[in-house]
Amino acid sequence: MSTPTLIEIRQLSKVFHMGSQTIRAVDNLDLDIPAGSFTVIMGPSGSGKSTLLYLLGGLDQPTSGSLKVDGRLLEKMDENQLALYRRDKVGFIFQSFNLIASMEALENVAFPMRFAGIPAHTRHARSTTLMQQVGLGKRLHHRPTELSGGQQQRVAVARALVNDPALILADEPTGNLDSSSGLGILKLLARLQQEGRTIVVVTHDPRTLHFASQAVYLLDGHAVREADYQAAINLSELEQDEEYPE
Repeated sequence: MSTPTLIEIRQLSKVFHMGSQTIRAVDNLDLDIPAGSFTVIMGPSGSGKSTLLYLLGGLDQPTSGSLKVDGRLLEKMDENQLALYRRDKVGFIFQSFNLIASMEALENVAFPMRFAGIPAHTRHARSTTLMQQVGLGKRLHHRPTELSGGQQQRVAVARALVNDPALILADEPTGNLDSSSGLGILKLLARLQQEGRTIVVVTHDPRTLHFASQAVYLLDGHAVREADYQAAINLSELEQDEEYPE
């Protein structure tokens, strides 16, 4: 029995105009993401991977093409429908954590539930449970500045889970973390996938591939073969070494 497809991307493009310059951040992309998968989208800076993530999350609209999530076309949704989609279906994890500095960790986790009309006592109970699940049961009342980078990212993961989304989108979740903390976040995401959620991570961190059930390689908005991707990365590193010799 085949795994159902949660995300279907067909001929998807996102074009930006900067003065006289046209940038095709995503260029006629075709991609299927199975439900319950851990999909890693690898790409260097400027490859279009973050743009693709924002399109998947309904934070941006494509220039052309089709983006279907759980049978619904995102490009056909209006702003209100997209807001409900983001609230009910998607959990976001950002590289910079995006925590509110004036709020305690527990309040940061509970905050998205305010927009869903969830009562205060339910928000508190659910947030406490999630903080315990990410290993921060003793850090409920610490503010972000009182937490390490790894702990802040765990708070961000808990916040992404408060509305019980089927889809978790992570933008460079290990980018601002040390090696040990980054590995801990990847293991946490893998556990969420094992529990049945669909995980999509955009990154240039090759360690993420060890947890992937599917890997996609992006260059200049195109999906390419792994060998072509690696050759381009090796050439870029060689050019950098020649430009900045030690």
